[in-house]
Amino acid sequence: MLVIPAIDLKNNKVVRLFQGNYEQIKVYGDNPKDYALFFEKEGAKRIHIVDLDGAKEGKPVHKDLITEIAKSLKISVQVGGGIRDEETVCFYLKNGISQVILGTKAIESFNWLKELTKKYPYKIIVSVDVKGEKVAISGWLKVSEIDYLEFLKKLNELKLFSVILTLIERDGTQRGVELERLEKALKVSLNPIIIAGGISTIEDIKKLKNFEKKGLLGVIIGRAIYEGSLDLKETLKIANEP
Repeated sequence: MLVIPAIDLKNNKVVRLFQGNYEQIKVYGDNPKDYALFFEKEGAKRIHIVDLDGAKEGKPVHKDLITEIAKSLKISVQVGGGIRDEETVCFYLKNGISQVILGTKAIESFNWLKELTKKYPYKIIVSVDVKGEKVAISGWLKVSEIDYLEFLKKLNELKLFSVILTLIERDGTQRGVELERLEKALKVSLNPIIIAGGISTIEDIKKLKNFEKKGLLGVIIGRAIYEGSLDLKETLKIANEP
């Protein structure tokens, strides 16, 4: 099971939001590249970078910083936040990014997403950000009428690298993982799932490890690493156990 440390960028700084709220923000550092290199050194095989300013504005804001970070690493980097056209997808894939993460545009323009996955098979990750049972969009600022399980079923026809299932109510809270919606998602999704939101203890990792054979590809961890409730090396060791 992949353990994927998250680097959320706002004003060129490493930050975390509480439940996606831009008003509740904590700054952890002003050199994102140092964090990325540290995560690589600790043994992470993949890093998750989100351009928070980009997600809010609907276009990339930190693209130069992100590609600079990716080029300094030997491990895979997945990037999201404000990616809403093919030009940006192409730019990232040509500049050291392994997979791009699409959210709002993927939900609003399914045919566009379908064509993109034909052009770039397994290079696209779709982020399904869930509030209650519905999918949130626009940097989580709006909640759509789309049921998350129905949308996951729709994604089954596409050649995706994976789907990220983010449980917004848990994100940045360190309240622990919630398994109910994950179990439902794994039952309907043919694409591998990466879970995000609330993962904060080794117990959470052990619980999630049980879902690896059911299609859980990995976990994204942010605040728990920054706050020290999870030790990255220990987490990686448990996640990598057979």
